[in-house]
Amino acid sequence: MTHPIRRFLGATALCCALALPAAAPANGIAGDYLAARQAAIMGDFEAAARHYGRALAFDNDNPELLERAVLANMSLGDVEQAAAVADRMADLGLVSQIAQMALITRDGQAEKYAAILMAIEADRGLGPLSDRLTEAWAQLGQGDMSAALVAFDEAAQLQGLGPFATYHKALALASVGDFESAEALFAGSEIGGMAMTRRGVMARVQVLSQLDRFDEAVQLIDTAFGADLDPGLAAMRASVAAKERLPFDHIRSARDGMAEVFYTVAGALSNENSDDLTLLYARMAHHLRPDHTDAILLAAEVLYQMRQYKLAERTYAEVSADDPSFHAAELGRTEALRQQDQTDDALAVLEALAESHGDLPIVHSTRADLLRQLERHDEAIAAYTAALDRYAEITQRQWFLFYARGISHERLDHWDEAEADFRKALELNPDQPQVLNYLGYSLVEQQRKLDEALNMIERAVAARPDSGYIVDSLGWVLYRLGRYEEAVGHMERAAELMPIDPVVNDHLGDVYWAVGRKREAEFMWKRALSFAEWEDASEDVDIPRIRRKIEVGLDLVLSEEGSEPLRAAAATPGKDDDG
Repeated sequence: MTHPIRRFLGATALCCALALPAAAPANGIAGDYLAARQAAIMGDFEAAARHYGRALAFDNDNPELLERAVLANMSLGDVEQAAAVADRMADLGLVSQIAQMALITRDGQAEKYAAILMAIEADRGLGPLSDRLTEAWAQLGQGDMSAALVAFDEAAQLQGLGPFATYHKALALASVGDFESAEALFAGSEIGGMAMTRRGVMARVQVLSQLDRFDEAVQLIDTAFGADLDPGLAAMRASVAAKERLPFDHIRSARDGMAEVFYTVAGALSNENSDDLTLLYARMAHHLRPDHTDAILLAAEVLYQMRQYKLAERTYAEVSADDPSFHAAELGRTEALRQQDQTDDALAVLEALAESHGDLPIVHSTRADLLRQLERHDEAIAAYTAALDRYAEITQRQWFLFYARGISHERLDHWDEAEADFRKALELNPDQPQVLNYLGYSLVEQQRKLDEALNMIERAVAARPDSGYIVDSLGWVLYRLGRYEEAVGHMERAAELMPIDPVVNDHLGDVYWAVGRKREAEFMWKRALSFAEWEDASEDVDIPRIRRKIEVGLDLVLSEEGSEPLRAAAATPGKDDDG
């Protein structure tokens, strides 16, 4: 079923734009046209905008080139360039919703409210919801509050869209100082979940503070977010707890209101996997209100999801260092850098953030995760400890930090510390399958507490029956316990789930050998060896040992290692092919 907000946006126009019949470009522009099309397919908006711009220099009357150029520039965030191309489309009498998005955004930024109202009246808007709310804010921008309220109420009559319209009506009332009326709407049932979004809560807290209802403001923050507050919310809570009135700067003008309309739409679309449209509306909101940090973060997040990591990195970097959400932007930029294999730069960003925002646990835990991935385990342990030290109370939510620190301890052969961390993680989250599997498998490898290890891994498999790693662990602990026949089925299942994993294939070979299926064992070891020689093979693979098993068999290898021989196990009928 189509989401109501998408139904009323007229959002299908974007798909229609991309489905225009292909033009037959002249020979002089063929290269740029094809390069632009390829860049657009790959989501490289920068290259697409550049090549479409070059192609238009040769053929600036081509409807497809014009519309695609608008789309590329809007996606890139260059609204002014997109609007310039949209002007050419208007001169040619071409109708395009994407072009209208560019023009309305440019006119909104310039506070040309009459032009926006004329466009909507001429049916050159963006769809019923956006048009009604944009019209309402434009009326307010022209000083006609009565007409604005009528437009908000008309939007609220659209089926399923009442909460959006009522929310914006409350913001409009607050923006002109009518806090009593605004709070009445916030307190009513019409706004619904919009009132409990982060931005909705922050707007209402400002309204409550203006009404000197400070205790209610504190309670609202606590109810919505608990004790784990980001810097912006923490500062807001501290202010209202100290009974300080907060200025209502959530919406400072009609232009801000329009930006909030487009951000609201972008937020709704982001829940529908509509990355292309989400990005466009986030770009519109940001252009109208350059300090709309949430719009910047949303655009950057969408670009990251689209694997446009360089552009995501640049977008995250637009958040200023004095913004309460600067740390969130820097954490996002770190991940974008890491995806570009710029780990040194990513680590440098995190180290700077640890200096400027060292009171935030997430900064230290993110740095610890990267250090662990880089196998700098001593530093990772220190960073995880720093993160844990910054929590006023350890709760179930911190289980992963103990688990991750335990992994680093285990990698450094600090087993006592590792086991303590794993068990603390299980104390906080008793049935967590990752921890159960890791601790159980580690105990198996050390030949310690095998019965307990088996119980842990069986619980992990029950929780994640389709996890190849966990099923492999179950087969391996059964093998270690000498229950070879029971191990076979689990190891074969693990190999089905992870057919090219060298560790799983190696383990299956050992299990086959234990039940007398020696030719199959040698075959699995050879498979394991072929996969282990890949560049990104697991560090847990012992390539020389696999080769030795292929050469002389598992029994002799165990003897050479001074290990106990395999316990006798009857060969599976019809499967003992040792000859």
